[in-house]
Amino acid sequence: MTETPMVIAIDGPAGSGKSTVAKAVALRLGLEYLDTGAMYRSVAFASLRGGVDPEDAEVVGNLSRNIDLDIDPSGKVTVDGVDATIEIRGPEVTRAVSIVAANPGVRSEMRARQRQWVAKRGGGVMEGRDIGTVVFPEARLKVYLDASPEVRAARRSKEVSDLSYETVATDLARRDALDQNRAHDPLRTAEDAVVIDTSNLTVDQIVDAIMEHL
Repeated sequence: MTETPMVIAIDGPAGSGKSTVAKAVALRLGLEYLDTGAMYRSVAFASLRGGVDPEDAEVVGNLSRNIDLDIDPSGKVTVDGVDATIEIRGPEVTRAVSIVAANPGVRSEMRARQRQWVAKRGGGVMEGRDIGTVVFPEARLKVYLDASPEVRAARRSKEVSDLSYETVATDLARRDALDQNRAHDPLRTAEDAVVIDTSNLTVDQIVDAIMEHL
C-alpha cells in the first residue's frame, strides 16, 4: 500500500503572507517548500523573453510544456538555463502572470509538474492559489491565508520600492479579480481549509496556528 504524501497546502491572494509562512512551516516540519506562483511567473518570463504575447494561449501553452524550469531549495529560479530569480518578480512579469496563469494549457502542465515534485519528495509544503482545491484536494492540511486589501498592499509596496502604494494597491485589486474570476481553477477557499486572517498576526503566530491543526 502506497503511503499518502505529507502535503501541506497553503493558498491565498497576493500579499497574504503565503511565501513567508510556507517557508516557516516547511522549516518546522523538516519538509521542502515549493512556491508554485514562481512556476507561473517563470512561464510569463519565458514568454516575454521570447517575444511571445502572454495572451497567445496556444503558443504560451506549448512553451510551458517545453520550458526547462528549476526552483532550488534556496529559492533560485532557473528558466532555460537563465537565472531568473529577480526578473520573475519584476513589474513586467507581474503584469503578465495572471494572464498566463489563466491559460488552461499552462495550468495543466504546471499541475503535472507540481504533482511530480511531491511524488519525488514524498510530500512538501506548497503555496499557491489552487493547491488545496485542485492540485492536492487530498492534502493532509489545507490552509487559506487572507488579509485586508490595505495590509496586503502595504506589504507588497515594501517589497517593490520603485512602485507607489497606490500603484501596488490597484495592481493587487486587478490580480484578485483575474484570479478569482478566471474560468479554470480560480482562487477560492477549499471547504475543509483552515482560514487565517494574517492582517494583525506575526509569522510565528500564524505558523503556531497552522501547527495546531496538524
